[in-house]
Amino acid sequence: MMIAIIVAGIVGMTNLRSTFFPEVESKIVSIQVVYPGASPEEIEEGVVAKIEENLQGVADIDIVTSTSTENAASIKVYVLRADKTDQVLQNVKNAVKIMSDTSKCHQHSVAYMKMSSK
Repeated sequence: MMIAIIVAGIVGMTNLRSTFFPEVESKIVSIQVVYPGASPEEIEEGVVAKIEENLQGVADIDIVTSTSTENAASIKVYVLRADKTDQVLQNVKNAVKIMSDTSKCHQHSVAYMKMSSK
């Protein structure tokens, strides 16, 4: 009986996966928009407001924040649950695509990153 416990302990130790700083999946989708020559107000009204309007119907979104600067804007979409981030990412890409098809803005990127505490 004791040998079985020791063998099970050794097998368990070799299969145990541990990390000091585990990888944590992000709940943030980031949208970066470049609009050369535009003021922050133009970007806010012409691009950011349209994206935010398109995002209103997307499920599993907690909060949307945005920052507009000269020539660029950054929009962060906070997802309710980390396991829904891939689905929300696709919906956000669709919302941005709808906006970019009708906008003067030619450059944008939508991404999310898996964050780790390393």
